Order: sequence, then structure tokens, then C-alpha cells
Amino acid sequence: MLNEDQIESVSQSPDTIIVLSNGHSYIVQESMEEIMEEIIKFNRSSRRIASRRNDSSDIQ
Repeated sequence: MLNEDQIESVSQSPDTIIVLSNGHSYIVQESMEEIMEEIIKFNRSSRRIASRRNDSSDIQ
């Protein structure tokens, strides 16, 4: 799993290459579209979890 906050760029020609801010590069099987969809899904689920935590701390 890669930290999406560390992604500098994603390119596809034909391989999908992810370059991180530390300079490391990864060739992955997923398309750019799939990577973006997974990042969006992860961010949405993270916000839901954070929202639930905030809501439960208000109950005390």
C-alpha cells in the first residue's frame, strides 16, 4: 500500500508508473483511473471514520 499523500505523479504509457516524493518509482498493474478511484474511495472512508469518532466524542 502506498501513501497517497506521498504521490508526486502518476503516468501511463502503456505501463502505469507512480513516482513518490522520495524519488521512488513503482510500476503497477492498475490503470491511472483505477488508482484515482481507489484514492477517492480511501479518502471517503477515512472521512467517515473520522466523522464517527468526532460524533462519538461529543456524546460524553
